Amino acid sequence: MTTTVSRLLPSEEAAELLDLTREIADGALAPRAAADEAAERFPRDVFRTLGQSGLLSLPYPEEYGGGGQPYEVYLQVVEEISARWASVGVGLSVHTLSCFALAEYGTDEQRGRWLADMLGGELLGAYCLSEPHAGSDPTAMRTRARRDGDAYLLRGEKAWTTHGGQADFYQVMARTSDHRTRGVSCFLVPAESAGLSADPPERKMGLTGSATATVRFDDVRVPEGRRIGEEGQGLPIALAGLDAGRLGIAAVAVGLAQGALNDALAYAKQRETFGKPIIGHQGVAFLLADMEAAVDSARATVLAAARRKDAGLPYGRQASIAKLVATEAAMRVTTDAVQVFGGAGYTRDFPVERYMREAKVMQIFEGTNQIQRLVISRHLAGARTEPSHHVLRAAPKEPKA
Repeated sequence: MTTTVSRLLPSEEAAELLDLTREIADGALAPRAAADEAAERFPRDVFRTLGQSGLLSLPYPEEYGGGGQPYEVYLQVVEEISARWASVGVGLSVHTLSCFALAEYGTDEQRGRWLADMLGGELLGAYCLSEPHAGSDPTAMRTRARRDGDAYLLRGEKAWTTHGGQADFYQVMARTSDHRTRGVSCFLVPAESAGLSADPPERKMGLTGSATATVRFDDVRVPEGRRIGEEGQGLPIALAGLDAGRLGIAAVAVGLAQGALNDALAYAKQRETFGKPIIGHQGVAFLLADMEAAVDSARATVLAAARRKDAGLPYGRQASIAKLVATEAAMRVTTDAVQVFGGAGYTRDFPVERYMREAKVMQIFEGTNQIQRLVISRHLAGARTEPSHHVLRAAPKEPKA
């Protein structure tokens, strides 16, 4: 059962977009999610369907083939998809992140040459930052890009790459000098490049329909024109991208939690004990009430951060808060969903055990929740005196003639 969440949307176009998303999610995603996850099968065709529907390009400019939608709307699309199939929601978020550097830091010539194809739906992206020894500390990366005439030779490995071995292009961060913070550069690398390979996918506890692999670079030749931004600008690009990416994962977590709540609620209404549905017992009813409160609170936190981004305000702290709050809520809600199902929830006959396994990794990737607490606390330690809240004001209207 999928419950449609009532939403306050900024436009009629956004409402129609959410309706389209639900139609695709209910028709093309939900019926096959369990089988593909059980078979550990990557649903490449699903991403083509999303691309052809315009859902892989929502927050990017229309002039390059994007949807021109605010992040507030894009994240609600991610949530709706994730409520049916979290692996696909993660994939949508990662693809969006893999286009970020080119869209935000590329030259007009670079955007004109590559961005439309990346947003068009036929190509799928991956984001290469983490390494086996340098996950939460990107300044410790060892993958290098060595100058070779008018190109760079990339050598090293990137771990935990979503879409590794399946992507058509990779946004890669590599060291171009030994400077700790200004020695990393960003590159856009085609998947067919000689010397680029991917290990077999990791055998994961959850999100088994999402391919995650180590990607290796064995002197991969990348033309200088495929460097995004200035040499040494890679770390600021990566960190800016992660702020946006954390909002994407937060939206995935909200969707996963909503899906778990939907299933738990449906089960509680039809499962009877002691002569009545179990939702009629206070112990279960209060558990469901807490789940609903957790999902609604997480959604509000995510959308509040998105509105700051849409308004052009700093939102790094709020992105970390949203990622922390939403993923902690998802872990709690999915665990409670298993509890509502009782012994049945511990079997693979119902999807709630899968939801619980999927929720765990959301507390880990895009920066562990310990890293989110570190980011938030550093913001607090360095913050000047601020008002207790920020008012998001609409742009002034043009005077009438």
